[in-house]
Amino acid sequence: MQISVDLSLYPLRDDYIPVIIDFIHRVQAHEGVEVVRNQMTTQLFGEYARVMAVLTEELRHSFETHGKAVIVARIVNGDVRANP
Repeated sequence: MQISVDLSLYPLRDDYIPVIIDFIHRVQAHEGVEVVRNQMTTQLFGEYARVMAVLTEELRHSFETHGKAVIVARIVNGDVRANP
């Protein structure tokens, strides 16, 4: 099953931008997950098990490395990429 995930990461610290960029770069390094960035959110597309495994791994890394953060995720079953 394909899924689409729309994420917003809110690190609870003053220097939040490097934390967000680190998270995005780490997610982009995984094969089998397409990452689309925009000004407001990061979107992930791929097979359910793969996307969820990547999220589990990288959120844990971010929490353990950078401390407290809020993650807002919207998950849709299916590929809902916008077609230009």
